[in-house]
Amino acid sequence: MTMKKYLYALMFSAAMHAAFAAPVQDVDRIVAVVNKDVITELDLRARVDEAVLSLKEQHVAPPSTDVLRKQVLDQMIIETAQQQFASDNHVTVSDADVNEAVGRVAANNKVDRDGLKKLLAKQGIDYNIFLVDLKRELLLAKLKDSVLASRVTVTDSEVDQAMKNSLLANSTEYHLANILIEVPERADGATIDAKLKRAHDALAELNAGKPFGSVAASYSGAANALRGGDLGWRPAASLPPEFTAMLETLKPGQHTDVIRTQQGFFIFQLVDKRNQQTQQMAEQYHVSHILIRTNEAVTDSDARTKILQIRDRILRGASFADMAKLYSEDGSNSRGGDLGWLSQGDTVPEFEHVMMSLPLNTVSEPVRTQFGWHLIMVEGTRNQDVSSDRTRSLIRQQIRQRKIEEAYLDWLSQLRDSTFIDNRLNDQ
Repeated sequence: MTMKKYLYALMFSAAMHAAFAAPVQDVDRIVAVVNKDVITELDLRARVDEAVLSLKEQHVAPPSTDVLRKQVLDQMIIETAQQQFASDNHVTVSDADVNEAVGRVAANNKVDRDGLKKLLAKQGIDYNIFLVDLKRELLLAKLKDSVLASRVTVTDSEVDQAMKNSLLANSTEYHLANILIEVPERADGATIDAKLKRAHDALAELNAGKPFGSVAASYSGAANALRGGDLGWRPAASLPPEFTAMLETLKPGQHTDVIRTQQGFFIFQLVDKRNQQTQQMAEQYHVSHILIRTNEAVTDSDARTKILQIRDRILRGASFADMAKLYSEDGSNSRGGDLGWLSQGDTVPEFEHVMMSLPLNTVSEPVRTQFGWHLIMVEGTRNQDVSSDRTRSLIRQQIRQRKIEEAYLDWLSQLRDSTFIDNRLNDQ
């Protein structure tokens, strides 16, 4: 991931060059109340400046100032509601989490932390603001995982069905963009008609030749609206079969008609399409682990203390498998923590780094990931043709991610409906 893509994907709140600033008022004021919190004109102004620069960097013409301010404020409102939910449910991001993320950003850009600060400075971004916004993005990601990930399951039959999809024979991937006109869960007929009209207004602008990114920035209610609606590359298995069939009728650059879903009205653009080869030999690791999760009742410190106590018992002769069965808070506990054979890319970076460097049959030091604290043990390694297994594993992950995204949109809609919102943007 490049520095530029990473920075703008995070939608940083850095103060940008004055040439891009929207017209402002002389005195700060409250532009929205979200339950117990407020969003001020200064808050909004900083994010609008950032959005303008982000869109320009993507060669997307920003919408009018009034439209952009509304779009940005809507995004800030739902972010604030999520942050409040996280606080109420004791979902937090520690300084250690932020430091790990900073280290990953620096490593991805082949610099140390001082080098990262210099790169940020070249982008006009203050390092302290970078840390604040990075922490916000980590919190939203952790909230998404804690609320939804444990509720989503993927059955073997779903994977089998996806494997039979002819599009997967050549591992088709689609680069997509979207526009979402959200419809409240309990919307009446008049509201639905108004939302449908807005979707058709967006479609009319697309059909008249207006760039998709500009229309998305003006109309879409999705979090990626101010990135021109870009969804990046999506494997065929991560999409419903009927949708991939529709994409196969499009040429790059073309868009769909308005599509009705449970979340609202969508318009998709096929940006590009490619086939990925999956044949490969890979080093595999036979891994077992023990996981202690953090939650509203178990602090990060408490979880680490417990995992250290378990490790001490194993070092004094207790069986790793027995300790996993007794204490691990993962579905693998019934198998003594056995995760089977894993390849590079099958797990999160923090876990993978230890897995690939740990001597055989050695209990690791405690390892912190987004899921909690782990003990890891590698029982064997092998060089294996992983084409079939790897494809099946990837498809399972892709289906799971699709389900999480769908559930997340539903949850955001419910959260918005249950949140007190006083939008004062147009008040004089």
